[in-house]
Amino acid sequence: MTAEPTTSAGPGGDSDLKRSITGRLLFFYVLGDVLGSGIYVLIGAVAAVVGGAFWIAFGVGVTVATITGLAYAELVTKYPQAAGAALYVNKAFKNRTLTFVVTICALSAVFAAAGSLATGFATYFDSVWTLPPALLVSVAFILVLAVVNYIGITESVVINMVMTVVEVAGLVIVLAIGVVFVARGDADFGGLTEFSTDGSVTWAIVAGVALAFFAMTGFENAANVAEETVDPAKTFPKALVGGMICAGVIYVLVAMTAELVVGAGTLAAASDAGEPSLLEVVKADVLPVSVTLFAIIAMVAITNTTLVAVVTQSRILYGMAREDVVPGVFAKVHPTRRSPWVALILSAVVVVGLLVVGDVLTRLGLDIDLITTLANVTVLLLLVIYALVIVSALKLRGDPDTGSGSTFTAPTPLLAVGLVGNVVLAVYVVVDDWTSLLWCGGLIGVGLVLFAAEKAFGSRTRPPGAPPSIADPTGGA
Repeated sequence: MTAEPTTSAGPGGDSDLKRSITGRLLFFYVLGDVLGSGIYVLIGAVAAVVGGAFWIAFGVGVTVATITGLAYAELVTKYPQAAGAALYVNKAFKNRTLTFVVTICALSAVFAAAGSLATGFATYFDSVWTLPPALLVSVAFILVLAVVNYIGITESVVINMVMTVVEVAGLVIVLAIGVVFVARGDADFGGLTEFSTDGSVTWAIVAGVALAFFAMTGFENAANVAEETVDPAKTFPKALVGGMICAGVIYVLVAMTAELVVGAGTLAAASDAGEPSLLEVVKADVLPVSVTLFAIIAMVAITNTTLVAVVTQSRILYGMAREDVVPGVFAKVHPTRRSPWVALILSAVVVVGLLVVGDVLTRLGLDIDLITTLANVTVLLLLVIYALVIVSALKLRGDPDTGSGSTFTAPTPLLAVGLVGNVVLAVYVVVDDWTSLLWCGGLIGVGLVLFAAEKAFGSRTRPPGAPPSIADPTGGA
């Protein structure tokens, strides 16, 4: 498919969106999306389950994620529309129920991710100011971001770019510490090949990848700008894969630096104590970097990623309401702020509910690491979606709806490897912590309750002239 540089035309018809995103801009979009705050939050947990060689977990994780990205790249070039996994699964299986479940899983994953990140934010906040309780900090954090989203400040590209630069600067500081540490001759490279497990090294790596995968997610958001990308058949695959590989290299180098400077044991101990692990690298005093300054940088990075999550939550709910899947009240937009304020309220309530439930269970004596638990829930839900996307890519080859234009085709053997990788990781998460299924069930249950409410009390009549439903392209109920 050859796209004109000023208009968006896809297999499904013309689009009013302007094609203005070049391959270079898309590369940095993907890089900024993947270089989120996962490594700021979970590096200690990954080190704890793998040992000094935990950098391998990040390397394997980004490999599996990149292969999955190839499936997205293939589907985006066939269907350059801003709908993502729900669109691809619906086109492949034409099953309204499955499409709905995929959408709910995506929403639930974002809820869980926001809860994990909010808890991580509280740990860094505690290193700066220890007075407020962690639960209060994390709840206030979510509420403030909901208000910011309501005001509409998230539409500012400048603010988003500044936050991205700040979070990358934090990782650059860590890498600079590593360079100086190695240059001084203090590094013991033997630790990079050590594993903390007495059992299978393979399963130790799988365990680490299952956690590290949390830091690799976000690339799928790039599918939402497909309609605005110049010649997506050529630019999208290169930009997506290139951005993810670049992010993966940075993550691996940061992980290796953390092991060389302080060791996996120190990182794991900090994580077990509920403290920010990456801060230990700064505390090593290799460079005169303020611990407070780095904590603030980490909080900005977490804020950036969580803000995107809050935006995504409300927009998914808003879209589902417009599709008559959940009550129409969630499609209400503030007349002046133009933000889906009812959807924002529910999103904040659900995430705050996750934080409160985690705190209550901890107070009842249950050993729950809320950051790791909610990260596992996020990963499990996304792995299911990613596996379905890969299957959809294979199933839709030869689909006549894609037209006669050129599209990118991912190597089939790689997609097969990616599918196996996603399934293995999903099975491991469940086997390692079966309670993740309870958390997933609770989150998906919220969506099912909303769906039931719409079925019982809502109107199934679509407004005149409304676009066809993703779940029901004919526009019917």
